[in-house]
Amino acid sequence: MPDDHSNIAPGLPGLRTALAAIVGDDHISTDAQNLDLHSADIWSRGAATAALIAAPGSTGELSRALAAITSAGFNVAPRGAGMSYTGGYIPAQPNTISLDMTRMNRVLAIRPDDMVVTVEAGCTWSALNAALAPLGLRTPFWGPMSGLVSTIGGGLSQLNAMFGAGQYGTSSESVVALAVVLADGRILRTGARRPDAGGAEPLPFYRHYGPDLAGLFCGDCGVFGIKAEITLRLMRAPAHEGYASFAFPTGEAMLRALAEVARAGLASESCAFDPGLTRVRMKRASLAGDVKTLGAVAAREKSLVAGAMAALRVVRGGRNFIPDDGYPLHLVFEGRSAAGVKQDVAEARRIAFAEGGQEIGNTIARVIRAQPFPPLNSVLGPEGERWAPIHGHAALSQAPAIFTALQAVFASFANSFAKAGIFTGYLFTHLETNAITIEPVFYWPDERYAVHDQAVEPAHLARLPSHHPNAVAADLVKEARAQVLGVFTRFGCAHFQIGRTYPYRQTLDATAWSLVEELKSYLDPGGALNPGVLGLDPGPTA
Repeated sequence: MPDDHSNIAPGLPGLRTALAAIVGDDHISTDAQNLDLHSADIWSRGAATAALIAAPGSTGELSRALAAITSAGFNVAPRGAGMSYTGGYIPAQPNTISLDMTRMNRVLAIRPDDMVVTVEAGCTWSALNAALAPLGLRTPFWGPMSGLVSTIGGGLSQLNAMFGAGQYGTSSESVVALAVVLADGRILRTGARRPDAGGAEPLPFYRHYGPDLAGLFCGDCGVFGIKAEITLRLMRAPAHEGYASFAFPTGEAMLRALAEVARAGLASESCAFDPGLTRVRMKRASLAGDVKTLGAVAAREKSLVAGAMAALRVVRGGRNFIPDDGYPLHLVFEGRSAAGVKQDVAEARRIAFAEGGQEIGNTIARVIRAQPFPPLNSVLGPEGERWAPIHGHAALSQAPAIFTALQAVFASFANSFAKAGIFTGYLFTHLETNAITIEPVFYWPDERYAVHDQAVEPAHLARLPSHHPNAVAADLVKEARAQVLGVFTRFGCAHFQIGRTYPYRQTLDATAWSLVEELKSYLDPGGALNPGVLGLDPGPTA
């Protein structure tokens, strides 16, 4: 990391003392390794190193800490689990305090009578689901694949997709209300709230009462305020599930089928790969040989016999159930009745066959649902390579043409990639009845960052080789990512995790952008929260 602490504003010792009085001295860190961890994401290092890390433990502590930080003239970079790959939380300037939100991890209230749950922003999706499962409840969108560590506040700031997104949309569409701490420490609360006799605050129960204020803070990457408490909708967990997987001869055929599945509203979630990413996944781990995996698959079934049969199907599937050159699409279905789920599976089968798909073993579909939040070993390649995705949300009708254009980009880099040891793949999924996510991913030999060492299981990490810094390969990946982003921009794609990567500002008309700037000016007049993110003015350097 750059040695830039000599440029930090002179008020740091006093601020450290003030923050320690608020959050406790044990929750302040200036340790070089921790600062390094908080100053890089999966893709890149920040332009500066965080000056200090503070970890508030409550909404009150967060409010007082933000007021102290901004009044002292420092910037703020809020961080959840650190799974971003777009520069969304890394310091842009040396006078930046990193706010570690993972201490605010409680499930505050589950209210089945009102069908809402309130959590602190640092609560993980995995912890929330564990709390709701014994009650037979869940949120409509219930987490990304990184939900073992990914926080709900981070998910709302960056937006995310996967579980439940095929029918209920992204995380923000399950939000009822927010408590957001503004830059000066004020607390802003959204949503309709019923009075609670004896309670300190009225209880949120419904999102809409006038303009949708909660929406302003969803996908804002933390530039408008720091989410402290989040109330989400609840639903009863579906009684029945179904699974189906298909392999298609081309990516375009698979995307046409996925688009029709989306239009019909059939699958609660989808996950598709190209042959390259399928090979990576099969190389990384054996789906059939993991006892925990088999137990999780069996536990999803209604009886011991059905569970044993499901696990046996996974074992028989092994690794060789997908054609080497096929594009597999894995679908999960859910509903109130077995007959309804069966009907949805049958309709998806008809759609797949119409596009030349062949049905294959549904091992991966079952495992994805049985183990939704696996360890984060996939943030590195199977031989310890660096990994970085970039994505676009495409209109259903445009997805095949976008994929064709992206394939042309990769073909132009084929020789250079081969020489540098770079390989690529794709992940695809869908969002309700409106969009398909296309996510190219890159693997290349390069040094690890601290965030990789923290995310990957120690035993798995110990088996992986290390790589030296590799500027040649990294520059090639950077160049290719830029061209991929150019394709997405040309087709008008949307993006999550805007951070400092995606061209949000350039896609808005002048009036819309003026509104964004005015909101920033009102909510954060000093520009202290995540300066430079969303294309906003990065502000003066220290």
